[in-house]
Amino acid sequence: MCTINWRRFCEEWRIWIRPLLIVTYGIFAIIVVPLLIVNSVKDGFTKKDQFILIGGLFVLSAVPVSIWHIIQHVIHFTKPILQKHIIRILWMVPIYALNAWIGLFFPKHSIYVDSLRECYEAYVIYNFMVYLLHYLNLGMDLEATMEYKPQVYHFFPLCCMRPWPMGREFIHNCKHGILQYTVVRPITTFISV
Repeated sequence: MCTINWRRFCEEWRIWIRPLLIVTYGIFAIIVVPLLIVNSVKDGFTKKDQFILIGGLFVLSAVPVSIWHIIQHVIHFTKPILQKHIIRILWMVPIYALNAWIGLFFPKHSIYVDSLRECYEAYVIYNFMVYLLHYLNLGMDLEATMEYKPQVYHFFPLCCMRPWPMGREFIHNCKHGILQYTVVRPITTFISV
């Protein structure tokens, strides 16, 4: 009997996830903000403490908004082919915010957290490309439409290079360039660490 109620409770997660998120954030804010203030005042409220306090307040305002949007996409998951990429892109806000805040706490060790952020950034750029391709292919055949567009030329200093023919080759070259960045960026990040 009890397992049936627990199972039903888990199946209806769309009903209780938002109130749980609000209560969790409220408890977190009630605990963290006073700790930040006490920690800042204890050390004499130095310039570093002021930056950590202000940064912490911005993190406390940015992260819940982003998490709320992520939860909204998960609850209303009507177009999975698009929304899974949107969710991955939205995770950049908490990652960037926490990365910057941790960098204020531990400036000598921030290169390690920055490295993880840069790897995720490359992954997000890939997801943004896939999102755009899926979005543009929903209403039309992107490659066929691009064939009828006027030729786009490279800008300076690459203007002397042969332009990419519009259509399939243009889309392929864009994909190829982004995938190269997605692979090269984590490798260069690893080398810099």
